[in-house]
Amino acid sequence: MQPKKDIEYEGVITIIKTGKGFFTFDPNEEDMFIAGENLGGAFPGDTVKVQFIGNDTDKRTGKARPAGKVVEVVERSRETFVGKLVENKEENLTMMIPDWKKMYVPFVVKGESLPIGHKVVIRFKGWNQHQPYPWGELEEIIGPAGEHETEMRALALSQGFRSDFPPGVQTEAKYLEEHGRQMLKDGADQGVAAGTRKDFRQTTTFTIDPFDAKDFDDALSVKKLDNGNYEIGVHIADVSHFVVPGTQIDNEARKRATSVYLVDRTIPMLPHILSTDLCSLNPNEDRLSMSAVFELNQEANIVSRWFGPTVIHSDKRFTYEEAQEVLNKQDGIMLEELNTLKMLADKIRARRVAKGAIAFDTPEVKVLLDENGKPVDIVAKERIDTMLVIEDFMLLANEAVAEYLSEQVKKAKGSSIYRVHESPDADRIENLSQFLKVMGYELPVLAGKVKGQDINALLEKVVGKPEEYLIKVAALRSMAKAVYTTKNAGHFGLAFQFYTHFTSPIRRYPDLLIHRLVKHFTVNGEFSNAEKAELDQLAVHSSEREAAATEAERDSIKMKQVEYMMEHIGEEFDAVISGVSDRGLYVELKLSRAEGMIRVRDIGDDYFVYDEKRYRLVGEKSKTEYALGDPIRVKLIDARLAERELDFQIIKA
Repeated sequence: MQPKKDIEYEGVITIIKTGKGFFTFDPNEEDMFIAGENLGGAFPGDTVKVQFIGNDTDKRTGKARPAGKVVEVVERSRETFVGKLVENKEENLTMMIPDWKKMYVPFVVKGESLPIGHKVVIRFKGWNQHQPYPWGELEEIIGPAGEHETEMRALALSQGFRSDFPPGVQTEAKYLEEHGRQMLKDGADQGVAAGTRKDFRQTTTFTIDPFDAKDFDDALSVKKLDNGNYEIGVHIADVSHFVVPGTQIDNEARKRATSVYLVDRTIPMLPHILSTDLCSLNPNEDRLSMSAVFELNQEANIVSRWFGPTVIHSDKRFTYEEAQEVLNKQDGIMLEELNTLKMLADKIRARRVAKGAIAFDTPEVKVLLDENGKPVDIVAKERIDTMLVIEDFMLLANEAVAEYLSEQVKKAKGSSIYRVHESPDADRIENLSQFLKVMGYELPVLAGKVKGQDINALLEKVVGKPEEYLIKVAALRSMAKAVYTTKNAGHFGLAFQFYTHFTSPIRRYPDLLIHRLVKHFTVNGEFSNAEKAELDQLAVHSSEREAAATEAERDSIKMKQVEYMMEHIGEEFDAVISGVSDRGLYVELKLSRAEGMIRVRDIGDDYFVYDEKRYRLVGEKSKTEYALGDPIRVKLIDARLAERELDFQIIKA
């Protein structure tokens, strides 16, 4: 169906680096193409009004497609931009080259004594009609481009995350430093005395976290019951006791919505007095918590469950590796409790996978830095049993709390926040199926639908194969993105009918909202009408900030990978072809997972033709083929830190 010329369509515009725009006027139709001259000053992600102006011919396919023009920018996706100041001597202008890769045009920067060569934050001020560039004013100088501290701060600021807190938050944090421990003690004593807080201080309780964790927001308690069953408590930091709606700390946490984990630092959602002290479930100290407590039988089935405020006393802080060593040696502190947790977790996980939960286990890397922030090594993160144990019990709690709240809000005619992962888009699944056929694998697909069990069977088949990582990543990318919403649609990837985030309120705002809702329904805690009215908007905002944090985190790893590889120009590496286009081959190094490109001109003395259907380049004379998933030996020929890009050449066998 063609768009209509007499209608102005409103929505979010997508703009690629080359300055071409695409606009969805109907989810069931091809996007409208917006040529550069018709963008009307829109930036990527802006909300715009678009008018259909006729059909255009796609130069790549030769097919006709609808074309439009932006007639109004309704809302900017961002008002501030981060980038490097440079001199444009030809036009006698000071310009900022944005770090944001989606941004297709530089900015003119107006002002006195502008620091050329520095990374800065500018505020967009306008884009005058018939002018080639938008303009802005200097808002903040970050530091000299290329320096570690500058680049890391620039990464965070470009996504809207700041390390420092506003003065009002600092004032409230200072008050908590002085009075927080008394607030904690009063909360425990008064809550237990009033019967609104269960006392778990005499139950064996411990945390299991990464060795470099600074805050501990979850703990497990284990008790063997007289009937042979087990009482397992999933205890989560009670942030809601200290962070109250209407305070400056709550307003800032809501705005940030998440903590950000860059390669060398954490930008917390909450001030340190809360995240690493009062709310952190530190060992050998009483702490307030919100808990999901389960009675599980020998088959790890739920016999009964309870939710509500508690007070705990963690007896031990384990690292994952320390707890794993106790399990491996079958000797050490809390051996019986750890064995119990692993036995139950294994059964919980097996049941989940049998239901169709997808066992994505794509390897991740950790960049090791020296004291100056310089990368010295890149190592694969190892997944060990104790990590899975913690994950399984956190999933158990999240699912159970989501189901409980769903029951309660239905009765109260209210709403909750869910963590939803919808079934994959039919077109993406068809594309994945075609890709897998080229790779020699079959994925059963019926009318664009796929079962989690069939994806698991595929993932098992590729274990140990050269193409394992590539196929896992392709399958993962075909999935829908998980989001926060007040409309429950289940979680496809986990095979859950109900799912939410309950287990990390120190670092995620939706979890804090869920805690307030649980208190509302269990101990008559206050959840105001204003908060209820804002749940939809808070869910959308939290999803957006999570996506921004993920992008910042990935960019920080990519930057350090490129910086690390700068020391290895001229060296050879084993890689796999991770992408193919008419421009060349994309490759990923096997050990470091660093990604880069081999341009067509650097492949060899031949003319290479792009075979789009079979994801390969074919030499016209030599008939040499380079296909997606092929192992390949490459040499690093260039590393450009500013662009976070690597260039490689093929090493002939």
